[in-house]
Amino acid sequence: MSNPFVRIVEPLDPKQPLKKFFNLNKLEDARYARLPFSIRVLLEAAVRNCDDFLVKKEDVENILNWKVVQHKNVEVPFKPARVILQDFTGVPAVVDFAAMRDAVKKLGGDPEKINPICPADLVIDHSIQVDFNRGSDSLQKNQDLEFERNKERFEFLKWGSQAFQNMKIIPPGSGIIHQVNLEYLARVVFDQDGYYYPDSVVGTDSHTTMIDGLGVLGWGVGGIEAEAVMLGQPISMVLPEVVGYKLLGNPQPLVTSTDIVLTITKHLRQVGVVGKFVEFFGPGVAQLSIADRATIANMCPEYGATAAYFPVDDISIGYLVQTGRDKEKITCTRKYLEAVGMLRDFKNPAQDPDFTQVVELDLHTVVPCCSGPKRPQDKVAISDMKKDFETCLGAKQGFKGFQVAPDFHNNKVKFTFEGCDFELAHGSVVIAAITSCTNTSNPSVMLGAGLLAKKAVEAGLTVKPYIKTSLSPGSGVVTYYLRESGVMHYLSQLGFDVVGYGCMTCIGNSGPLPESVVEAITKGDLVAVGVLSGNRNFEGRVHPNTRANYLASPPLVIAYAIAGTIRIDFEKEPLGINASGKKIFLKDIWPTRNEIQAVEHQFVIPGMFKEVYQKIETVNKSWNALDAPSDKLYTWNPKSTYIKSPPFFDGLTLALQTPKSIEDAYVLLSFGDSVTTDHISPAGNIARNSPAARYLTSRGLTPREFNSYGSRRGNDAVMARGTFANIRLVNKFIDKQGPQTVHFPSGETLDVFDAAERYKQAGHPLIVLAGKEYGAGSSRDWAAKGPFLLGVKAVLAESYERIHRSNLVGMGVIPLQYLPGEDAGTLGLTGRERYTIVIPEKLKPQMNIQIKLDTGKTFHAIMRFDTDVELTYFHNGGILNYMIRKMAS
Repeated sequence: MSNPFVRIVEPLDPKQPLKKFFNLNKLEDARYARLPFSIRVLLEAAVRNCDDFLVKKEDVENILNWKVVQHKNVEVPFKPARVILQDFTGVPAVVDFAAMRDAVKKLGGDPEKINPICPADLVIDHSIQVDFNRGSDSLQKNQDLEFERNKERFEFLKWGSQAFQNMKIIPPGSGIIHQVNLEYLARVVFDQDGYYYPDSVVGTDSHTTMIDGLGVLGWGVGGIEAEAVMLGQPISMVLPEVVGYKLLGNPQPLVTSTDIVLTITKHLRQVGVVGKFVEFFGPGVAQLSIADRATIANMCPEYGATAAYFPVDDISIGYLVQTGRDKEKITCTRKYLEAVGMLRDFKNPAQDPDFTQVVELDLHTVVPCCSGPKRPQDKVAISDMKKDFETCLGAKQGFKGFQVAPDFHNNKVKFTFEGCDFELAHGSVVIAAITSCTNTSNPSVMLGAGLLAKKAVEAGLTVKPYIKTSLSPGSGVVTYYLRESGVMHYLSQLGFDVVGYGCMTCIGNSGPLPESVVEAITKGDLVAVGVLSGNRNFEGRVHPNTRANYLASPPLVIAYAIAGTIRIDFEKEPLGINASGKKIFLKDIWPTRNEIQAVEHQFVIPGMFKEVYQKIETVNKSWNALDAPSDKLYTWNPKSTYIKSPPFFDGLTLALQTPKSIEDAYVLLSFGDSVTTDHISPAGNIARNSPAARYLTSRGLTPREFNSYGSRRGNDAVMARGTFANIRLVNKFIDKQGPQTVHFPSGETLDVFDAAERYKQAGHPLIVLAGKEYGAGSSRDWAAKGPFLLGVKAVLAESYERIHRSNLVGMGVIPLQYLPGEDAGTLGLTGRERYTIVIPEKLKPQMNIQIKLDTGKTFHAIMRFDTDVELTYFHNGGILNYMIRKMAS
């Protein structure tokens, strides 16, 4: 179909008439200049893709009219320029595509229609674990073990890269998805099919927002929704409100970008930005490097926004130069952005657009801080850390409490490690990890950590050997500049050897702790601590034995490792005492901003980026040696415990089934607030006494071969058993933490999977009750797929995290929300009732529906299908069923 806006197409350079762009200024609409820069990206995509079918002229008008309609729940389509995936979410996506090809063939269609249309990059970064962490050979040992465990998954992904077009695989050992995206994959401006247009991306990882720091609009979506985008479907989204976040002033000399983002995270959680865009502006933005901006944008999911956008400015263009991008492309990028009014000058207030609301932060007010012990938004100033932790020890069990009786606060447990005697107490640090794209992408904090390590070693300080220290950079560039600047040697001396290029500790791939350490923690029931430069610290995520976990900048990770405890006041107490008996304080070894910048300017250079990334797709010899089948349809191996054809499409027909009411459902689980996707579908270790372990054992595997839940996401039998398997799960039906529930017909307490199986065998539908922020955390499609396979038909919650609600919709699970002012408590719900959810014949977005209990009580809830498109997916039984019917017809 022809584009009604073809009249505004013109060449960017008259000398190259075949290289064109849609000149939005030629719309001659005064509203364009007042739009937030993030909304201008949505507008350009709508104009360019307008066909009056998937994208209509009225959609373009709605976006132009953003200021008026932003509060009115107006739905618009968005076609991003590309999709990015990591392997934990990428494997199930490719499994789904393979199964969809089979389903389309069964329905009489052409299976090769199931093929990515939108360009997709898949970065393998989630599989490597910190099994070895001491010595220069740790990296190679961990990579060898990664291939040993994951060879089958990697062969499958290699098959996918050959069977599907438009899909590029970045092999393992290359780096972390978001850092590789920032340093290499991001275009800022696309030059494709004869047109220039803004780069934009959706990813199957919630921290896709990191790329917003470079001026590329991006955010995380569910894996199910990403698959539809790859197949050419636009995202259906409610036109968001845009909160303008004005940055003023300069950071203090001792403050890092980590301190700034943890401060912003707490602030924006208080403001309330769920479902909104945040767009940064003001003169303070010009004081931040792209790495600083990317750090702030990275933690967007932790403050709840959809996107955290920094428009492109001269510093963005300079970053493209620094990272070795093509000079001619950089010239065209600037020229295009100037031509369409998307190049920002943060020092020019005349450029400030309209915002829904404006909030401010003076960067000079930011102080060094951490966040924890259980949530990223719970910021604690470094000066308050000791007191805060000791308060948490005795506080009631919760986000800021461990409920340890006062008499046990000073418990100590002696143990032996490598022939030497040590002791642990509440607050002892047992994991110290410099990890995660949030910080390892930022040369200032990484070099800051290196310089602190140098000064610490020179001052005679050491780290206790039982503390599991590790350094997992986000790309080979980091290792390059740490080595060239001369600080790597000192990091290694403190135990921070490079252990791998991947997410590792940040996603729970922290590997085992020494047995004597685990025994001491267990014996004393100690609240042991993990300190990491990551973005998430939910209970049970980092390691089963670290009940308290704190997010901190890389230099602070090293400082707490040296101290050996979180119960230290750095201003009053020394980090340690050297061999000469001298007390060494943190202030004695903390590098200044000027010191760090001098080293950064000297050693972080374009040549490093070019050298690392020009060979990124071919440098891994183990990957190159993998054999993969070449068939277009995948041949499923019934013996495989990693890759299995999922049952999602069993019995699917071309004819639609009318949605029916859910009658007499039992409640499988009843939760409070902030149940995360880590609680619903953990990514880490498979406990030896779990249903998943029993299944794998029955298939002939030993515990050493279990690997992690994240690595098993290509096998629905494992993942169904791993649903709600988090050891820190708090279910109101049970009086202790753990992955169990009550099977009400029998009154027995069972593992969640076993209870769900009994309900399923008896033909009973299930629902889940929850509080606020249900599904917070990672964009984990198995947190929707798993409950679906357990027989969960609906979730009733006070509120949802955006991506998780979308994933539930994608799987045909109904997201229900209590009416304002109501919750389980006000309605007197115990969860022991049986629930009938009345589904009307005619549905509309966000309609109220009736829920009847077997007690005779009736109440109403909001059915959170937010758009007509989502209702279409529901009528099809989910988004993938919709795509199969569309491709097969």
